[in-house]
Amino acid sequence: MLGEGSQYTHIMESAAATILKRAVEMDKSEQYTMALVLYQEGVQILLDSMKETKDPARQKHFATRASEYLDRAEKLKALIDKKKTTGTYRELTKIENGSTGHGYDSVLGRFLDASVTYIHIEDPYIRTFHQVLNTIMCQNLVRLCELAVRKCHALSKMSLVTTEDTEDKKGQIGRLEELKKSLTAHLISFEIKFSDTLHDRQISLSNGWVIKIGRGLDYFKAPDGKFVLGACDLELRPCLETTVDIFHKNQLKNDVT
Repeated sequence: MLGEGSQYTHIMESAAATILKRAVEMDKSEQYTMALVLYQEGVQILLDSMKETKDPARQKHFATRASEYLDRAEKLKALIDKKKTTGTYRELTKIENGSTGHGYDSVLGRFLDASVTYIHIEDPYIRTFHQVLNTIMCQNLVRLCELAVRKCHALSKMSLVTTEDTEDKKGQIGRLEELKKSLTAHLISFEIKFSDTLHDRQISLSNGWVIKIGRGLDYFKAPDGKFVLGACDLELRPCLETTVDIFHKNQLKNDVT
């Protein structure tokens, strides 16, 4: 029977193997930014496992595996930086109908960091409070803002371009103004513009990353109830089928429109 310490390191090694397997899959499918995050996460678990075991052979095993994956992570980082510099970086992901694990943090959280000072959102359907399948679009926008505030410590400005809700313009403006007031309390300005011709949906970050989601922020199915998994946590919410197109621009000004 494994001792308590051995059992713990075995569990950690199993977790690292699962994460690193997915990292390799993402790497092969050219989802490089996601692969990089997974490589780094898996390597950290291997290094932690190395510290937990007193067996020299196991320590060497963990160190060797960590070194191999860390080497790939470093090469991947260099590849991403090179493609960013030349403006050729692109990731295209398909979110399958009914799949989970695609909350805003998973889809774009890895691009939200201290380098982001400005976020521009274009989505024509931040309008009525109740959307098709009872998806609450304005609340989804709030969820995205919450994620940005938590991750982007230098964030000072956000802007939104959407279309007017002709049936409830007053309610639409009221909800957006409430969000604006809340963001202002965090020293973040929020600019709202309306367009009659807006069609594209995208999120542009001041660090150059652009995320285009086919359905915009509204790619989640309605939960089966108020007290089911996924009702609050979007990572557990089943999704509608859509595509996510991610690319990088060398320069992105704060007056993007």
